[in-house]
Amino acid sequence: MSLLHQIALTCTPEVGDVTARNLLSYCGSPEEVFKTKKNQLTKIPGVGPKTADQIGNPIAFERAERELRFIEKYKIKSCFITDDTYPKRLKNCADAPMLLYFKGEADFNCGKVISIVGTRSATNYGRDLCKQLLIDLKIHQPLVVSGLAHGIDSMAHKECLKNNISTIGVLGHGLDRIYPAQNRSLAESMLSCGGLLTEFTSETIPGRENFPRRNRIIAGMADATIVVEASTKGGALITAEIANSYNRDVFAFPGKVTDEYSAGCNYLIKTHRASLISKASDLEYLLGWTNTSSLQNVKPQLSLMLNLSPDEKRLVDVLQEKGNMAVDELALLCQLPQSKLAITILGLEMQGLLIALPGKVYKLA
Repeated sequence: MSLLHQIALTCTPEVGDVTARNLLSYCGSPEEVFKTKKNQLTKIPGVGPKTADQIGNPIAFERAERELRFIEKYKIKSCFITDDTYPKRLKNCADAPMLLYFKGEADFNCGKVISIVGTRSATNYGRDLCKQLLIDLKIHQPLVVSGLAHGIDSMAHKECLKNNISTIGVLGHGLDRIYPAQNRSLAESMLSCGGLLTEFTSETIPGRENFPRRNRIIAGMADATIVVEASTKGGALITAEIANSYNRDVFAFPGKVTDEYSAGCNYLIKTHRASLISKASDLEYLLGWTNTSSLQNVKPQLSLMLNLSPDEKRLVDVLQEKGNMAVDELALLCQLPQSKLAITILGLEMQGLLIALPGKVYKLA
C-alpha cells in the first residue's frame, strides 16, 4: 500500500476521518480511492459532489510528497489504520485518525494501556498522587499515554521514565516541533522509553482546535483514562468525556471540596462519569489486574451463595450462562435499569463474587 496515497487521502480537503474510512471501506485502498470516478464516489455514504470534486486534488499530493520527504529525512514511522501495528483500541473508535506518525519505540497493543491526564497547574497533592500511582503500577509495566502538557501530563511522563515504564506523548501538532518548548528535553528522553505520536503532518502549528482532536487519541488508545487532578474546565474533562463516549473506563482521584483543581475530579465522580480511586490497588481491582486466585474456591459454590438478593441471583445466573459481559448487555438480559444494576454489581463486587474488566465488562470471580 502506497504511503504517498495514504498521506494524500488525509490531506484531501473535505475528507475527514469518518469519510475517509467510508471511502476506504468501499474502494479497498487509498490508491483505489483516487482511481474511482466521481459518479461512483458520490454513491458512497457521506460523499457528496463537493467532496468528490476534491478527491485527486493536486494540492493533496503536493503536500503528501513534502511530508514523505520529511518522514524519510527524520526516520519517522507511519501507521495506517489497516496496519497490524495500528493501536487496536483506537481503531475501534468511529472517528479514529486514518494515519499516525510516530517517533520512538513502543508497543501500542500491549496488554495494559492507561491514559493519565490532569491540570496544567498541578499542586503538590496532584504531583504526589501521580508519583505514587506510577511507582505502584510499575509491576504491571503498562503503556502510559498522556499529552506532554505542563502539569500532570509532564509529571506522568517523568515518573514513567524514572520507573522504566513505557510512555507516549500525543501531540497537537506535527513532529517538526515540541510544544511547550520547555518540554523538549523530556520529549527527547521519551524516545528511548516510549515516544511521540501525532496525527498531524509537519508544519502543523499547535492551534487550539488541535488539542480536542489530540485528546480523542489519548482516550481511544487506552483501556482506561485516569484524571489525577483537574478543574471544571480544561482538556482533562474533555478527555474524560471522550473516553466515556467510547465506553472506556474513567477513574478520578477525589479532593477537598474547596480545592479548585480537585473540582473537576469531584464533578466527574459526583455525576458518575468516573469511578473514585484513592490508590493504585483500587485501579488494579477495578481493571481486573489483581491476582484473583484466592477467590477461585468461591466459584463452584455460586449457586449456594449466602443470602443473594433476587437481582444478584439473576445477574449471577446470566454470567454463569453467558460468560463475561458488558454492562449494557447485563442490563438488557437482567431486565434491570442502570441505576439498580449499578447497586447490584457493587453488592456482588463487595462480596468478592464479581470482577470488573476494562471496557465496563464484568465476570464472575
